[in-house]
Amino acid sequence: MRKLSILAFAMLVTLSACGIYSFTGGSISAGMKTVSVLVFENTAPLVNPNLSQQFTEALKERIRTQTSLSFVRVDGDANFEGRITDYNLQPVAIQANQQVTAGLTRLTISVSVKYTNKIEPDKSFEQTFTRYKDFSTQGQPFASQETALVKDINQQLTEDIYNRAFANW
Repeated sequence: MRKLSILAFAMLVTLSACGIYSFTGGSISAGMKTVSVLVFENTAPLVNPNLSQQFTEALKERIRTQTSLSFVRVDGDANFEGRITDYNLQPVAIQANQQVTAGLTRLTISVSVKYTNKIEPDKSFEQTFTRYKDFSTQGQPFASQETALVKDINQQLTEDIYNRAFANW
């Protein structure tokens, strides 16, 4: 029993030496208590009018559910800001029937992110994250699929950004 206690203590010390470990997969810098997420402006050539708000809220929700950081309007210990730089539709598979049509279309979203870590400045970064989702244009128009596609891509993007900021991936 004593050996087990010593082993558990050693593991706890090891985990805490690298910062605060979160069992959701993140490692938050020791002393980090607040985070701010500024609105990501949409500067893409093709504009989805709701994307800015949807993406910003998706990133906040990811941080809210996977950390214990408190949100502040500006100047948090961790700060996220940036812009949506691309919202793009392009055919990826052509289907030949009576007319040549796109069988699959790809929706791509790119987000430029500036992450500032005031506790450990060497973990700060500026990076563009891009994700896409292919969908069939047969049977359903893009407009009826757009909300679900954007939600899926936002989920992937926010996971990438979270992992880069807090899991050092």
